[in-house]
Amino acid sequence: MSRRPEPSVDDLVTGTLAGELRRAPRLIRIIDDGGPIAWAALKQLFPHTGSALVIGTTGPPGAGKGTLTDCLIQLVRELGRTVGVLAVDPSSPISGGAILGDRIRMNRFALDDGPTAGSS
Repeated sequence: MSRRPEPSVDDLVTGTLAGELRRAPRLIRIIDDGGPIAWAALKQLFPHTGSALVIGTTGPPGAGKGTLTDCLIQLVRELGRTVGVLAVDPSSPISGGAILGDRIRMNRFALDDGPTAGSS
């Protein structure tokens, strides 16, 4: 069985910007690993970042990260803005850190077109 060739960084960036969320995890991994390829990807992405605000949460299981994120989504949506949620669990034995690897807990906005969630 032959494997499909790995997409280029250009393909990953273009696909991610076009909303092909399956490309995002690979792109994030490349950026997280650093190096010249990561910088090339960031240079392509930067012109598309606009005035996005990035908020990160971290903490042990049960600390309230999902609840806090859910409340932040509600506040931002009430302002008429869109939200992108990128949830990563680096301690997950199942996903090993994949985006939304084990489960999605913030279901309240699942049918709302404003929030978008990355998925692997």
